[in-house]
Amino acid sequence: MTTPAAPHDDTFELYDLRVEVVATERPMVCQHVAGAAFEVHGELLVMGAGQTFSIYALAAILPLLPAKQRLTHPHDWMTTDAEIACPDPHCGARFRITRLGRRTFSHAATTVVPLPR
Repeated sequence: MTTPAAPHDDTFELYDLRVEVVATERPMVCQHVAGAAFEVHGELLVMGAGQTFSIYALAAILPLLPAKQRLTHPHDWMTTDAEIACPDPHCGARFRITRLGRRTFSHAATTVVPLPR
């Protein structure tokens, strides 16, 4: 008698992230508000009711978010560096990206492309 093969585990983990506006000694000339924040849960941006965030700042931060969501080596700069400058060179705002807890996802629930067997 043969035993059935173990089901194929297609899970992976991503960090949830928090992106927060941080004031510096330089004035913020854009419409940033210190403490304003949003979170990233998987592919979703989660904002509080009435929360706003600059699309120009978001455009600068967005390419980094998928990399910050993934597990990285402790010596990788993506692990250690957490603050991004506002893309306006005259603005003193920074955007702190903090890794929160990890969330488990299923490959099959996130794409129709099959895993290789």
